[in-house]
Amino acid sequence: MTRSNESEDDVSETGFTPEQIDTTKPHPARMYDYYLGGRDNYEVDREAAERVLGHAPFIRPTARGNRDFHHRAVRAVVDRGIRQIIDIGTGIPSSPNTHEVAREVAPDTRVAYVDNDPIVATYAGAKLTNSGNASFVLADLRDPEAILDHPTTRQLIDFDQPVALMLVAVLHFIRDDDEPGKIISALTSRLPEGSCLILSHITADFDGGEALRQVAEVYKNSTAQLIMRSSAELMPFFNGFELMEPGLVRPPLWRPDGPVPEGEELAQHQGYAGVGVKGGA
Repeated sequence: MTRSNESEDDVSETGFTPEQIDTTKPHPARMYDYYLGGRDNYEVDREAAERVLGHAPFIRPTARGNRDFHHRAVRAVVDRGIRQIIDIGTGIPSSPNTHEVAREVAPDTRVAYVDNDPIVATYAGAKLTNSGNASFVLADLRDPEAILDHPTTRQLIDFDQPVALMLVAVLHFIRDDDEPGKIISALTSRLPEGSCLILSHITADFDGGEALRQVAEVYKNSTAQLIMRSSAELMPFFNGFELMEPGLVRPPLWRPDGPVPEGEELAQHQGYAGVGVKGGA
């Protein structure tokens, strides 16, 4: 069930080696790492990220606020009794990662990490799956069956028990013609009552659109385009789930554990975040 000390094995199993990682185009996961102050990125990523920040300086606090929401949401679902998590769109590992946060509440929590980026696979053994009860699956969100039916997922996750499905800052890289609603339905259809959906997404609802349109132009030259969606477009993603209080809100407003930003500080956070419970609260 658990794999450890297998950074090289992960790469060989998935068919990738570090030399095959594309460093000629910016990658959203590495750009996000840069926004968070990480060092697991390349010059091409840093240059693109700086262009983004030149148009929209609020992207950095937006990323940090999203990461903080990630941590609070994980604690919230584990507090509800959930002991297994599927984290899709893992990105570059940045401690504390999902399993570290969850195990502060419940040490027996199991986590299946999923990402389509081979660079994440190269880090998985060292930073994600080396402590037991955590595994990594190299798969694409646009192929939900490949995620759910992967032997690693099936070994780690019991679909007869509640599961927390995490789609944090990943759906805004899924185009409308990829039908994100159908993807979510396919992923959540196997989850039993009491499971949770943790979701966050960038939006232009508060920005007026111009700065984020420029940001989207930068991402057109990366490995994935950036798609803004409104609150009305995001709510159907929670079909079959009852939103936990306080609903779908800007990330810093979702169950804050410290001072709540207001005014200009809150305006820096251009996204939505929410957690839903399948079958009611």
